[in-house]
Amino acid sequence: MNYIIKGDFAYNRNKDQLITVKDGYLVCVDGISQGIFEEIPSQFQELQVIDYTNKLIIPGMIDLHTHAPQYAFRGMYMDEELMDWLNKYTFLEEAKYYDLEYAERAYSMFANELKKSATTRVVMFATVHVDATKVLMNQMEHTGLISYVGKVNMDRNAPSAILDESASASAYETECWINETKDKFKRTHPILTPRFIPCCSDELLEELGEIASAQDIPVQSHLSENPGEVELVARLMPDTKFYGEGYDRYNLFGRPRKTIMAHCVYSADEEVQLMRDNGVYVAHCPSSNMNLRSGIAPIRRYIDMGLNMGLGSDVAAGESESIFGEIKKAIEVSKLYKRYVDNDAKPLTFAEGFWLATLAGGSFFGQVGSFDSGYQVDMVVLADELEPHPQPLNIAERLERSVYLGLDRTSIVAKYVAGEKIYEK
Repeated sequence: MNYIIKGDFAYNRNKDQLITVKDGYLVCVDGISQGIFEEIPSQFQELQVIDYTNKLIIPGMIDLHTHAPQYAFRGMYMDEELMDWLNKYTFLEEAKYYDLEYAERAYSMFANELKKSATTRVVMFATVHVDATKVLMNQMEHTGLISYVGKVNMDRNAPSAILDESASASAYETECWINETKDKFKRTHPILTPRFIPCCSDELLEELGEIASAQDIPVQSHLSENPGEVELVARLMPDTKFYGEGYDRYNLFGRPRKTIMAHCVYSADEEVQLMRDNGVYVAHCPSSNMNLRSGIAPIRRYIDMGLNMGLGSDVAAGESESIFGEIKKAIEVSKLYKRYVDNDAKPLTFAEGFWLATLAGGSFFGQVGSFDSGYQVDMVVLADELEPHPQPLNIAERLERSVYLGLDRTSIVAKYVAGEKIYEK
């Protein structure tokens, strides 16, 4: 994985600074960027040059939140709000994954689509079914993407077909699954996954917190997504001041381990402060929040407060796996937030939206999401000239146009993850 990439580069150095380099040379040694240069440095003259002249080269997209078993019904059933949507459609679909033949068929479609997308790293929910979750992990390993996959835990408030037998059985199965899979794969890792508090009893959360501490693995769940959900959590945990406290009391809310909480549309001040103090990642899922009428997350507030953040496709409440689409919608809904919610809230800039999808979310995985020296080389090569334009455009204009026109669907010619080419069209 030692080579030089030639092309037109665009990446973030921070949330405000979008770096562009025309006809640059990115040097990759052992999967790690040595930087981008105008000319090949003398010490790297012997490396192979892979020529993508005039192609647009960007960091891979980071998806911090999606549901693999829901891929089969993406683009359908969008007339309900969250809790009704779960009960009418989602839980019924997820129950099908007890059938391993169905799991193999459905997950292979999902994995194949991700392989061809601009996403290079992803964090996902599976279902409660251990064997089907192993199927998904195998499928993801073969894609070459780097992923975290969660066997879902839930023991209440859902059909019996997708509930664990008991809190203790759920915890036991989960710990066995973690022990079996945590060192099995090179690129696919387990993540602890209580679905959300409405579906997890206090006993289950307590046992999962003990597993998290013993196994030292990251955690993912949902937080303050929908008004009805928030009200339900308040009834289920009347002695908590806010939703996130229900996770925090069981050591499932950030430090000392990495934690992703999806949505955070209705997080009150104390909850936001605790997220910041604990280093919790907010996975912003604008498509899902619109489709299920959940609301608009106050992303400008979270950015200004310095929270860890990223974007999530949240398939199937989000209709597509495209993180380009989430960049666009994150910017758009931030404009609506300013107009209709808080006139003092500055909308996201394009640079900030791209930062969320790359460098910000990439930090969950380590030194990921940039081309600066020391970062892992996750890279997508776009033939954006396939969408012609009547005048010359600079690289920043080409990038913004590519995102807004959704060229990740038509124009990817190659994709690299941790320095390894995993896809070429």
